[in-house]
This record gives sequence, C-alpha cells and structure tokens, in this order.
Amino acid sequence: MQYKLVDFNNIHSLDEFVALTFGSIAVHNQTNNSCNARGVEMQFDDGIIAVVKKDCPTCILIEPILKDIEDRGLPITIFFQDESDFLSTSKNIDDTSLEASYFLNIETVPSLIKIEKGEETTRVVGWERVEWQEFFEEQGLGMGLQDWKPGCGSLSVEEGVPERLAVKFGGVDFYSRKLKIPSLVDDIEYCYEQGWTDGLPVIPPTEERVLKMLNATPRLPNEIMGSVPPHSVNCSVVKVAINAVMAGCKPEYFPIVLAAVEAALDDRFCLGGLLATTWFSGPMVVVNGPIREAVDMNWSGNLLGQGNRANATIGRALQLVVRNVGGGHPKGTDQSTFGTPVKYGLCFAEDEKTPWTTLAEDQGIARDRSAVTVFSADGPLGCVDQNSRAPEGVVESLAGSLRSINHVEMANASDAVILIGPEHGRVFDLAGWSKADTVSALHENLFIDGADLGMTSDDEPIEDLTQSKTKIPKFREEGLQLIRAGGDAGLFSAIIPGWLMKGELGTDPVTKEI
Repeated sequence: MQYKLVDFNNIHSLDEFVALTFGSIAVHNQTNNSCNARGVEMQFDDGIIAVVKKDCPTCILIEPILKDIEDRGLPITIFFQDESDFLSTSKNIDDTSLEASYFLNIETVPSLIKIEKGEETTRVVGWERVEWQEFFEEQGLGMGLQDWKPGCGSLSVEEGVPERLAVKFGGVDFYSRKLKIPSLVDDIEYCYEQGWTDGLPVIPPTEERVLKMLNATPRLPNEIMGSVPPHSVNCSVVKVAINAVMAGCKPEYFPIVLAAVEAALDDRFCLGGLLATTWFSGPMVVVNGPIREAVDMNWSGNLLGQGNRANATIGRALQLVVRNVGGGHPKGTDQSTFGTPVKYGLCFAEDEKTPWTTLAEDQGIARDRSAVTVFSADGPLGCVDQNSRAPEGVVESLAGSLRSINHVEMANASDAVILIGPEHGRVFDLAGWSKADTVSALHENLFIDGADLGMTSDDEPIEDLTQSKTKIPKFREEGLQLIRAGGDAGLFSAIIPGWLMKGELGTDPVTKEI
C-alpha cells in the first residue's frame, strides 16, 4: 500500500481540494503498517551493548573477544545488523530492521555502549585493545589480537537509510494527513492523472525523499514562507521540499530553492500579476556566490539549455510550487496567450570571474555570500556582433536588438536582462569599461523620438508625444540588468525581456541571500 500526506487546511470545497492538495503531499511505497511513524523511543536495559555486522572484518576479528566477555560473566547484549551465524555467543538480538541501531545512533561497527540507569555513559567504536580493556576493566582482554583495527560503516548510515529509519521509527511529523493510494497504481502515472505535473514526469515524493530534502535546511517543516498566488495558499517549507523532490532536485539544491520561493513570494515581484498576464513571461532564477560551484551549476556553454541538473531542477521546483501549491495552471489562472519554455523553469548562475560587479553585489551582497535573484522573463533573444572591436560598437548592436522589445514603437514598458557573452565581455574589459559604464552607454543609445512612438505605456497621451520633440527612454533607469555568462566561443550575447516592469502594477527583480 502507498500513502500520501495531504494538508486539508484552507480547503473548503472539492474543487479546492483537487486544485490545492498536492502542495503538501508525500508518498512512500512501504508494504506494511510498520512504516507508520511511531514516535516511541526504544528502551535499553542497563548493561553493555555491542552492535556488529558480519560484513565487517573488524567485527569478525573481535568475535572471540565477545565470546570471552560472555564467558567471564559480564552483562553484554549483542545486536547484529545482518547475520549472526559468525557469533558464538548466546545473547544475540536480531537488528536487521536497524531499529536498535537507529535509536542507539550507531555510525560505526563494532560499537560498545554502556547503559547505566537507562542512560548511555560510555561508547567505544572499532577495535583498540587498550580502550576495550579499560571499557571492560579486564587487563588480559584480546591479548592474542592485533593492537588496533578501525571499524566499518553501520548499515544504518548508508545512503538513504537514515531517512527511511527516521520515517519508520522516529515519529516524523510532516504536518499533513495520509491518504491511501492503491498499491497497483503507478506513482508517476497517478501524478499525471491528478494534474500534478508540468507535462514532464515527476519524482514520486516519498516520505524518505522529502525528509532527506528537509534535512538540508535548519528551517522547520511547518514554517510558513508566504502565500502563493493565485489561490493565496500558505506555503510551508515542507510543501517546497515536496515539490523540490518532484522536480528532481538534490537535497543540496534545497537552500537555493527556498530562497527562490521566498523571492518570488515577495510583494515586489508581483507573482500573481505575472501568472495572470496574457504575456509570455514566467519566473527566472539567477544564482550568485559560492553555492554555484558547490552544487555544480552551469554559467558557461549552453547555460540556458539542457544538460545541467541543478539549473534544470531548481527552476522547475519553483514552477511546481506555483502550480501545485498556488494552483497556477495553464488556461486556468495562467492565461498566457503563447506561454514560454521559461514556465518549465529557467535557472542559471552568473560567471563571477570577471572584473565586473556581480548581480548580487549590486544588491549589497558580498561576493563571498550566496544569493538568488528572480526576474520575470520571456524567452531569450540572440544578439550577434562579430565585427566590433570597441565597446561602442557592441553597445550599438545590443541597443539595436533591445529597441525591438515588445514593439519598436513602445517605450518604457518593460525591463530586460542582458547576458553578456565572454567574447563580448572581453571587448568591454580590454577597454576598461565597468558594468555601470556599459549600462549608461546603452541607455544613451536607447532614447526614442516621441514622433516615432505609436505605442506607449506612459500615462501621457500618445498624440501629445508624437507631436513633440520629446525623447522617451526605451527602458526605465533601473530597467537594464547586465549579467556575465555564456560559453567562450561565439561573439554573441543574449537578451531576456520580461513582463511589465513599471511601478506598483508591474514586477521588480527581487534578491534574497541564501
């Protein structure tokens, strides 16, 4: 039988249940009722406990010592994690479930633990003759054996096992109810049937996987991060963890995902408006700082394309939160006329090995700190200039491409992010141009005569503009963001326009430190 965790808070109708439930689901594929978290700690009698496994040369080595200890009448209980047929002692306890190992917090075998008045007082791991002799207060113990031999890793700390044990024995509370899913139903197909995917397969969010994700942050699972539009559903850390699992994130990505969700839920970003617009845009995530390298993100060749797990899944996790927690479904609240691949998820890192300040630094965050910035973004537009050897020429080329954003006769309507490719970047670096110099030059090349305007988002009537000699900026002063990124080959840059970025009615980029 499979289970899923469902949060029924703020659900008032069947339609709401269908639309909102999966924001707090976790499922596991255990086949018996013992998988239910008990939350009852295992108690151990006073005396000495040894934890061993057959698949450990050190445990094999000390087997005669354990027999010797028993023959001396010392109170010892031996828990074995795999097989006991290598032991000749009488008081052996099967711990193949690893329950005792879990509650004893065993990381290495063999482990010796002394229990007095129900509490652990002494612990010894591995084999060291002198240490064992002191532990048992027996000077002649193990005299025929080598002096020292390190232990082996406990079965309870192997990959994925701690989370399974925590779910099984640890009383883990996901602050959600469990609903049964028929055991013969395919998990992935079930997610498709319920509308919980973005069209691509998702990873079933088992309790173990969700717990592993949660262990990557010190934040409490039930901490509310904000309200997710369009249905204004409270989003907890565990809901983000569930969707991060579904997206295919590794646990080490989770702090980035949390920061991206926080940034997207900031009122300045206007996520609700971004979802409701008929325009192309969706959230884009840019990562700065040491965490980029720690999780092996891509900021070089094909950074906007496929192939990098961190880039692909972090952006996707944010979009799944929007869909599965907030209910932002296409042709529902999401009324985009065409949509964009950005809505699957767009995330990349900045190349920080350049003379320019980074995006995060421009927001007051030191280069040795990590941060995410979210933008509204359309699909990228390429700009090629393989002839210019001076920054002025590259600026003119970029300005020519920027002038057509939205419409060549529309000004001051949206912002844009410009990814300066390495070869274009070297043109600016060799000339000593800073990021500020480049932004200023771009703005100077992006004024449009009022007479050339046929469309505008300004409050001033179009006819007044077109009959004047007023020059209108194509972008607001803070409306161009420059980021260094891309592959070494190709005298190219990329322009990523966005949705309405203008005052209270539009969206602003938001940066959050990780």
